[in-house]
Amino acid sequence: QVQLVESGGGLVQPGGSLRLSCAASGMIFIIYTMGWYRQAPGKQRELVATISSGRFTNYADSIKGRFIISRDNAKNTVYLQMNSLKPGDAAVYYCYAGGSPPTWGQGTQVTVSS
Repeated sequence: QVQLVESGGGLVQPGGSLRLSCAASGMIFIIYTMGWYRQAPGKQRELVATISSGRFTNYADSIKGRFIISRDNAKNTVYLQMNSLKPGDAAVYYCYAGGSPPTWGQGTQVTVSS
């Protein structure tokens, strides 16, 4: 079955950077839209960014210009480069594979604090 494994989360100071990775297996990666969502305590899960099979990207307004989503189809991996991190970016970040039904990773914690 489809599996998504995230990595790269951690603690970073405001203004710092992190790169999240999501390794996919059990799927024909190249045809899927992939994405990242996040969920902060007490809030609903929200879209961060998506990238289609044709590499078209979509970003939440709150992170435009700071985050970059990319994919390496040879490695079945999607990335989220997060720059200029703010305390408001702190959340559990989930990798997403579009499909029927969609698939979610287990999540990786991002903490932004001095």
